[in-house]
Amino acid sequence: MVAVTAALIGFFAFVIMRVTTPQMTTLFTDLSTEDSSGIIKELERQAIPYELRNDGAAIMVPKDKVTRLRMKLAEGGMPKGGGVGYEIFDKSDALGTTSFVQNINHLRALEGELSRTIRAIDRVQAARVHLVLPERPLFSRETPEPSASIVLRVRGALEAQQIRAIRHVVASAVNGLKPQRVSIVDETGQLLADGAATDGDATAGDERRTAYEKRIRKQVEDIVSSVVGAGRARVQLAADFDFNKITETSDKFDPEGRVLRSSQTREESSLTADNSGQVTVNNELPGNQNNDNAARAKDQSKKSEETNNYEISRTTKTEVTEAGRVNRISVAVLVDGSYAKNEKGEMVYQDRSKEQLDRIATLVRSAIGFDQKRGDQVEVVNLRFAEPPATTPIIEPTGLLGMLQFTKDDVMYVIELGVMMLLGLVVLFMVVRPLVKRIVAADPAPRAGPVPALADAGAHGADGSAGATGQALIPSNSAAAQLIDVAQIQGQVHAQAVHRVGELAERNPNETVSIVRQWLSEPAES
Repeated sequence: MVAVTAALIGFFAFVIMRVTTPQMTTLFTDLSTEDSSGIIKELERQAIPYELRNDGAAIMVPKDKVTRLRMKLAEGGMPKGGGVGYEIFDKSDALGTTSFVQNINHLRALEGELSRTIRAIDRVQAARVHLVLPERPLFSRETPEPSASIVLRVRGALEAQQIRAIRHVVASAVNGLKPQRVSIVDETGQLLADGAATDGDATAGDERRTAYEKRIRKQVEDIVSSVVGAGRARVQLAADFDFNKITETSDKFDPEGRVLRSSQTREESSLTADNSGQVTVNNELPGNQNNDNAARAKDQSKKSEETNNYEISRTTKTEVTEAGRVNRISVAVLVDGSYAKNEKGEMVYQDRSKEQLDRIATLVRSAIGFDQKRGDQVEVVNLRFAEPPATTPIIEPTGLLGMLQFTKDDVMYVIELGVMMLLGLVVLFMVVRPLVKRIVAADPAPRAGPVPALADAGAHGADGSAGATGQALIPSNSAAAQLIDVAQIQGQVHAQAVHRVGELAERNPNETVSIVRQWLSEPAES
């Protein structure tokens, strides 16, 4: 009895504690040891119950306090993500620390800060950065270039622009690091950026073409959908880009255009005299020469020279064609027909007229900047769209049903309560109820009437004094009266005898019936 009672008390205590215990849910997962210890310290300070899972990597808290705790911990900068930042220098003792240890700590701090910065980008769940910062060897003219490798755990997939942003952020934070020297790998081992020298140019070209196609396609879809209806047009656009950069320089001379740049004029005159070939002192004297010049002059000459320099007209033209020229655009537009009700009220499909398709094509050409010289193509085709499969509309509950919407956690909690209640009922009816009945049956109430006579007779019969016939079991009137008096006074003493009489009656039903009949046939006492 003590063991059963203790078991029942323990069972119901477990049920009550299980029902009253708040429902626990995940606060954070994949925590480092530092983050886990900091969060636990904060929870203990606020006296909030918690549970640890996966060796402290996951923390469970009551469901109704998850949102408030996350905001409160985020305000305090937790969790930090397990990376070691520049706070590594806050508690370090610089006295006695070697330069090698300081360099290692600086590298660890830089990697940790970059990891935190990368995790701030959308879709990035975790990041790990490895930097290689080689030192310049002595007496070396060439300096080794630094490099970096990044491992990311992402939610979904990163866009090309986000990958480029990560590479440029890391390259800008490390002295001498180029974006082309940064390699990025995701958690599945897929190479997102291989660090090739031409990878950046190719990626930029693809992004430019994709953005151009997306913008033009959206313009065409908007203008066509406004005519044929939303969802009744499909547009595909392909743009051929030329990413070659061309520089042209040309010189042009105009023979008709002349400009006088300089002019020079020179005049010379000479006089020849006849002295008969004689050279004398008198002839060489200045006075004699002047007197005889006019008479003796026989030949006089004069020379004039003029030089003019002209500037020829010249035109120099330099043309630089940047990369990303559109060579050709091809557009394919598929439009659905129109639907109208017939006389029976049924929806009937009708093809669009050629005139309407031509107008749509004209609008498309204007939207894309159609140029026939570069070979642009525009095709507008009218075909019937495939009808989508009939779907049953989702009816959201309103009123009282809308207020009683349960989540998966609520359903599981209700099921758990139901199982506990069912187990309690099973224990109550299968254990407690039979135990109580057995305790009550072990102490029956005393019986009055002629039963003690049967008990005495049964006792004698059990001792072997009774015969095989029913007449030998019939007592006299005086003996029955005495037994009745004794039974009234000492009924509790003969409880065991009564039980034996009952067993005797069950074993010998015929004799018991004959005794009862004999009692009924006897006259009442006077």
